[in-house]
Formats: sequence, C-alpha cells, structure tokens
Amino acid sequence: MAQKLYQTVIDHINDRISSEDFKIGDFIPSESQLSKHLNVSVGTIRKAIDKLENNNILHRYHGKGTCVKSNLLTMKNDFRAERLDLAAAFRFAARLNMHEAVANHFSLAVNKSGSKFLLNPIGKHFSEISASDLILIDANNKDTMNHQDAPDPTAWAIHSALHRNNPQARCILHAHPQYATILSSLDDKEMKPIDQNTMRFYDRVSIDRDYSGMGLGKEAERLSTLLGDNPVLMMGNHGVLTAARTVASAFDELYYFERSCQTLIGAYQTGKKIHVVSDKVAKKTAQQWIDYDASDLHFAALKRILDKEEPDYKN
Repeated sequence: MAQKLYQTVIDHINDRISSEDFKIGDFIPSESQLSKHLNVSVGTIRKAIDKLENNNILHRYHGKGTCVKSNLLTMKNDFRAERLDLAAAFRFAARLNMHEAVANHFSLAVNKSGSKFLLNPIGKHFSEISASDLILIDANNKDTMNHQDAPDPTAWAIHSALHRNNPQARCILHAHPQYATILSSLDDKEMKPIDQNTMRFYDRVSIDRDYSGMGLGKEAERLSTLLGDNPVLMMGNHGVLTAARTVASAFDELYYFERSCQTLIGAYQTGKKIHVVSDKVAKKTAQQWIDYDASDLHFAALKRILDKEEPDYKN
C-alpha cells in the first residue's frame, strides 16, 4: 500500500510536469500542500520527492522549496527489462575485448521519439556496469551537463544527436573494436563481400569520410545525419557504431561486423589477391541474413552465460 501511495505522488508530479503545469524552474507546492491535496502523509511526499531528486527531476532549495530541474519523467517501471539488456551488452562487449578504458558508450531509447534514453555513466568500465548504474538522459535537456551525475561530454553530444535525429535507431552501440577501427583508418573503408559474414553488410554500411575531431558540438550533429536506414555507421578514423530496434539486434550487428572486419583485414594481410563475389551474390546473401535474423537467440544465449557467471549485471 505504501509503495502504491509513493508511486501516486510521483505520477501526480510527473503528470503536472508533462502537461507543463510545472515548468523547469517552477517551484512545486509545498510538502504539506501536496500531502493535503493527495491525502497522503508528509513522509510519503518526501520519499517521492527524494526519488525525483535522485533522478534529477526536482531539486530542493533549503528554506525556499522544491523546484523542477528537468522535464525527464521517472517512469513507473524504471525500465527494468531495458536496463538488463543494455547491462548485458556492456558485460559481453568487455568479454569480447570491445572496450576502451572507460570510454565508448551504449544507449537505448525508452520513449517513442527516442529523445529519452539510457546511457552508461562516466568512469565505469564495461565489465563492471550493472543495470542500476545506467542513467536516464533527455536529449532535449540542455541542462544535462550541469547535473551532478552528468555523462561523458562526447557520449552526451553523440548519442543525444543520434537519438534526436534517428528515432528509428532505438539502441545505439558505439565502440572502437580493433579490426573495425583498423578498417576505419584505411583509405578504402568499404566492407568487401569476400565471405558469408562480410556479405551480411553488403550495401548496409554508412561511411563517414570526414572526421574532424572528437564527437562534440558540430561534429556530433554531423555524425548524426550520416546513418540513414543502415544498421552500421563506419566512423572514419574513429571506430564504429551500430543501431537497431533492440539491444539484441544492435549487439548482433556489432559482433558480426567486428568478425567481418577481422576476416577482411586478415585477407589483406596475406598480400594475396582477394576474391570479391558478384554484386548479385552479395545482395542475395545480405537479404538471407536479414530474413534469418537469429539476433534474439544469440543475445538470449549470451544472457544465459552471464546469468551463470556474472549474475551481478542484473543488480
């Protein structure tokens, strides 16, 4: 019963923010006023406000009251399923050596427009990220970087721009895996269709050839316009990014793209002439990959492994 009352207060405040009865900077009614209006105890009001303050929705000013800090809503279920999937992706990316210190970022949209998304916090290694560590971001909130738990500046810039401008890209995984990064540094960045895996990406990779510095400001906005409907963005002289409707699908694309890059780079290293299949065969095979789509089965298997060996990813 106490949980229901606590959630009722959160819902009431979120609804007032959503309807813009309460705008950013506005002071909400006092605890005693809310208690009387909602017919709940002051303690329940305080608990709800604590939760909203922890999520950077509200901020208490001692002696003045509580004001709206962000219009990012605290949802009822806290996106538990989404958090579990994204945390699993981090853990397995670390196992596959697709991490780089505490850099690189994965995100997952949680609202229809894609403007609100989960993101890894600054300073956490992929191998230690758990579901509860993920932070909720609003791509349209210009005050985000002033928050106490502000994300990495490049993560904020790149992922906010990508989610704003590509609502179809629900999950975005950006990394610097070894072989994809090598291919991104070559003058010829094309994924040549030389085996079944590389054919998966035939005509499905967008390529950025105009790297101009770290993903901040105008660079982030520029990158966000290049993806189109493809699941992969080869970020020239930088790394790679995969995007899809689900974490499972985006991770599957990342896994197979890095494997494909490894095959292609290995073929180049032989010094022998590579055999590129015809456009017709490559196109046919790429479509077969799309029709087959075992991404859910693949990701479910990875989660079963984590459930046995690293169950703390669920924390």
